[in-house]
Amino acid sequence: MEIKILGTGCPKCINLEKAARTAAESFDFEINIGKVTAIDEIMDYGVMITPALVIDEKVVSAGKVHSVEQIKEIIVKNKA
Repeated sequence: MEIKILGTGCPKCINLEKAARTAAESFDFEINIGKVTAIDEIMDYGVMITPALVIDEKVVSAGKVHSVEQIKEIIVKNKA
């Protein structure tokens, strides 16, 4: 699974990344987490408000900082 955090490095973006990394540690399958900070790349996803959470190239959330538990639920829901 590939998770991307879209954001320019604001505190909300950093908090979402930390929560995503913590959530990913609780699963027994491989989850790669990356960041996209370039505005043009963020806009390529159709995202107009950050932070955004992308799972396997699908935007699953924008403009929200989810808790670790919420991210775990999102991961389970979007697991292929």
